[in-house]
Amino acid sequence: MTYLPAGTTFDKPTQGQFAFITIKARPTTAVAAAQAAPITGGGWSWIAPDGQAIEQGNGQAFNVVAESFNAGGAVQPGSWVWDSAVFDLTKAQAGGTLVYTDGEGTTIRWKIPAEDAGAEVAQVKKELAP
Repeated sequence: MTYLPAGTTFDKPTQGQFAFITIKARPTTAVAAAQAAPITGGGWSWIAPDGQAIEQGNGQAFNVVAESFNAGGAVQPGSWVWDSAVFDLTKAQAGGTLVYTDGEGTTIRWKIPAEDAGAEVAQVKKELAP
């Protein structure tokens, strides 16, 4: 989880900062699986502390891509890949809840801190900091 208030080498946030979430994606069954897309009713979203729901890729977040965290396609059983979800947030929206809804409608939530956290912060900043 990395906040990028100055923007990235790609773009500047329209709301004040990008929240870049690194995700270790792996299938939960013995069958290869891909992450659900928003068009299917699934995918990633953010719930701000005031309850506002924000879709992944909002504002200029869709322009933020880090090569090390940019998986695509199905993930084979017994393996994992790094991926990411990015949100364009105001300072007040930091420290929210990350939500993932899979293709079957199952929803999982994680509480996200209002400051940088996790082992991948340095790599994200190395790839994205302006």
